[in-house]
Formats: sequence, structure tokens, C-alpha cells
Amino acid sequence: MNFDFSDDQKQLRDQARKFLAEKCPPKAVRVVLDGKAPYDKELWKGLAEMGFLGVAIPEEFGGAGAGHLELCVIAEEMGRANAPVPFSSTVYLAAEALLIAGSDAQKKKWLPAIASGEAIGTLALFEGKGNPSPKNVKLIAANGALNGVKKPVADGAIADFAVVAARTGSSGRENDISLFLVDLKAGGVEVKSLTNLDPTRGQAEITFRECKAEPLGAAGEGWSILTQVLDRAAVLCAFEQVGGADRALEMGRDYALDRIAFGRQIGSFQAVKHMLADMYVSATLARSNSYYGAWALSTNAAELPEAAAAARISATQAFQHCAKNNIQVHGGMGFTWEFDCHMYYRRANAMALGLGSLTYWEDQLIDRMRKKNAA
Repeated sequence: MNFDFSDDQKQLRDQARKFLAEKCPPKAVRVVLDGKAPYDKELWKGLAEMGFLGVAIPEEFGGAGAGHLELCVIAEEMGRANAPVPFSSTVYLAAEALLIAGSDAQKKKWLPAIASGEAIGTLALFEGKGNPSPKNVKLIAANGALNGVKKPVADGAIADFAVVAARTGSSGRENDISLFLVDLKAGGVEVKSLTNLDPTRGQAEITFRECKAEPLGAAGEGWSILTQVLDRAAVLCAFEQVGGADRALEMGRDYALDRIAFGRQIGSFQAVKHMLADMYVSATLARSNSYYGAWALSTNAAELPEAAAAARISATQAFQHCAKNNIQVHGGMGFTWEFDCHMYYRRANAMALGLGSLTYWEDQLIDRMRKKNAA
């Protein structure tokens, strides 16, 4: 079994890295971080022109039809560049939900628009504090309309449409949850931007008042679909986190080789060596788990639930660890706004909560392994 990417996929990685190095240097990220623009519109347009937004979308729906392995490659480079665009919410969540459960009409309406960069999508699942759970979904769907509040919603303030989880029953079971597609530019929707740790990836509160919505998938199958979407997104986010962890490690290494203290490179000091070595180990472990997740995702293997959880856990830990230690290697300068360390630290901690907490995914991994061993 070969867990490495093919030559063509590695070439795609090189192409994406070159493109993002040119179009998304740190100063471009800072334009969004320091300014009022919610995302980099020119970069978003460029990603569409390069075919990166639709790399895993079938050709019949306007995409490149390449597959999820190619999307994993792109995701890693997006993480390295710390790209300030709604890539994860649109491509990992909204597009995957459409691919899994959308009707032909829904796919024909939204997937080509995603691939061309004309539409931004998101998943409206959370309703305040708490991890993904059927009992935490309070928003009500009745008579084709939605009523309730979702927050935080990733990129909700700039999204054109949302996949919304809503309650359609009162039994307290998973089959009470259904999914709906909502055009956020239509009536019955009120959107408010929220302050968050990483301003380059916006969060919003969305209030639905008698908002018209169309079902996505069969009634009562919402939680089953959501589980599949979150597992796929966990693998894709893991690659983005691995990319960020690797870049944070490189930043720390380069600084340790350049910075001179007491007449020596600080990288020659044992404490700094140990710190960088620990960062390398965590990033390498995360990459190993992410590659396994990529294989399971691309082949739709039965091991995907466990592989997705393992990738999510190790990549979250690695990105947070590398981003934090990168600041430590830089010393006092690492805490300043002028250095780029804090941008990766912000992204690492924001991504750690985007699909549910680390504890949630650890519990998921344990439960899934128990069920598999009991089978």
C-alpha cells in the first residue's frame, strides 16, 4: 500500500505553492488582518482561475474532477500560506455536503458557482457553545421555513448560501435532524459579524425568521449526512493544519539559524534544539495520520471514521504546538505584531475549534474504535 502522493499530485503541490507564494505572501494576509476587507477577493478569484476551488468537484458540475487526494494537496498549501479566503467553509463543508446529499438540481445550481468562485458557501451547525451533537440543534424547521439562530458560522457574513442543520422532530434521536439549503441573500435572514481570534477567517451569527429553505437530502437523515461531511472536512482540515505546522517549524528553524546571541546561533543551544526537534516530531506524526486519512477519504474506505478522527487530533495538536513554540523560539520578538508568528498562532487556535473541540474528536476516536472492535 503506497501512502505517498503521485508525481502528478506532487507537481500540483509545487504549482499551488508557487502560486500562493506569489499571490499570498504574509503582507497580503496582513492586508486582511489589519484592514476592513473580510477576505482577499483577488486571491479567491485567482484560486478559481487555477481550478483549485473545483479540484474535487466532478466535471459535469463545472469542476476539475480530479479527486480528494488532489484537494488534500491544495489544502496543505493553503495552510502553509495562511490564506485569508473562505476555502474551508466553502470547499470542505458546503461543497462536500452538496456532493453527498444534493439533488441534481442543487448540484447544478451551486457546484459550478463554487468552482468558478462566484459563490461562497458555509455550514450552519453550531448554536453557541458546545460540540456537534443532535441535542445541541435547537433551530426549528417547519412548513418549509426555518426559525432560530446559528452561531458561530464560519464565513457566514460573506456566504451566499448555507447548509443548515435544523430540528424536524421531537423524539430526541438523531433522526430528528434534517439539512436544508438556504440562499442567504433571500428574505428572512439577518447576519451579524462576530469578533473572533483570527480576523482573516470570519465568524458570524445568523438569525432565521420564517426563512424559506429547501431540503438537502432525505428528511431525518441530516445527522448521518453531517457525520460524513465532518469526517471528510476533518481530513481536509488536517492537511491545512499540517501545512501551517510545517511553515511554523520552518519559521522557527530559520530564525534559530539567523539569530546570534552570546556570539553563537541560538539554534546551537540545546534548549532551542530540543524545542525544534519536538516540533518536527509532532508535525511528522500529524502528516502520517493525515496521509492515512487521505487514503481512507479518497477510497471511501470503511476505516474513514477512525482515520478522520486520528488525523484531526494529531494535526490539531501539531499545529498548536508548532505555532506556540515558533513564538518561543523567536523570543520577545515573537510576541510582537510586526513578526508573523502570531498569524499562525491565531489560525492554529481558531482551527482547533472549527469542527468541534479536540476533546470531542478524541471521544469520537475512542467510541469508533470500540464499536469497530466490538463488531
